[in-house]
Amino acid sequence: MKLIRFGDVGKEKPGVQLENGTKIDVSHFGEDYNETFFETKGIERLKNWLKDNESKCPSISAEARLGSPISRPSKLVCIGLNYAQHAVEAGMKIPSEPVLFFKSTTAIIGPNDDVIIPKGSKKTDWEVELAVVIGKKASYISKEEVIDHIAGYVLHNDISERSFQIEREGQWCKGKGCDTFAPLGPFLATTDEIKNPNNLKLWLKLNGKTMQDSSTSDFIFNIQESISYISQFMTLLPGDVISTGTPFGVGLGLKPPLYLKPGDVMELGIEGLGVSKQSVKAYQTK
Repeated sequence: MKLIRFGDVGKEKPGVQLENGTKIDVSHFGEDYNETFFETKGIERLKNWLKDNESKCPSISAEARLGSPISRPSKLVCIGLNYAQHAVEAGMKIPSEPVLFFKSTTAIIGPNDDVIIPKGSKKTDWEVELAVVIGKKASYISKEEVIDHIAGYVLHNDISERSFQIEREGQWCKGKGCDTFAPLGPFLATTDEIKNPNNLKLWLKLNGKTMQDSSTSDFIFNIQESISYISQFMTLLPGDVISTGTPFGVGLGLKPPLYLKPGDVMELGIEGLGVSKQSVKAYQTK
């Protein structure tokens, strides 16, 4: 099943994208895709509800805005340097254990919303990533238990401001959590839709030119290793998002480096998880 959320910013409603691509409004199911939904077996309950109610659900206009397919989670945890070639291009050593950082949940936007270059930014960059959505509370879980704790998977563009991230004092979160820096979607694909998350093609184009083209088979730490590891340090709650790192081909690694500017367009996708597209805009004083 493919879960979507649609409508104006802050007023999104739940929907489902059917196998034929049709999008339907499931507002009458009565729940948003949030922590409570996932922890109460919402995916299974929604599937059962649709057996009797799908034909009654109105279609969603093709022009409707898509929001993040998950209502704001308790946290968005990211893994850095999880592809060997990306570590090399970033000039950093290959890690011996996962590098963790957080993105602010206020960075989350819809898959086709504009990305805003922050005030004072000179080095805003792109990063296509596979993100995992937690379906069941996870604390100190083994690698063998991980798949049972996953609700599904989603496309993520881990937008990053490199001067904030690397050249300023402190942790990476300065360059990772700016507003609009976490486009998610177009949909959340439940686990039955993705047979092997550790072997998915992912790519990103900038203004029509391919910049990233790789596979999650190049993970240093795969999904099971990563989520088990994170659960040793914090409790993961239903609806939490875990972003699993980006492959080589980011602007930081080019010679000379290339960064986003107003007017640029990013298009990205992951096998089985659809495509998103973001236009880049300059920060405007409100």
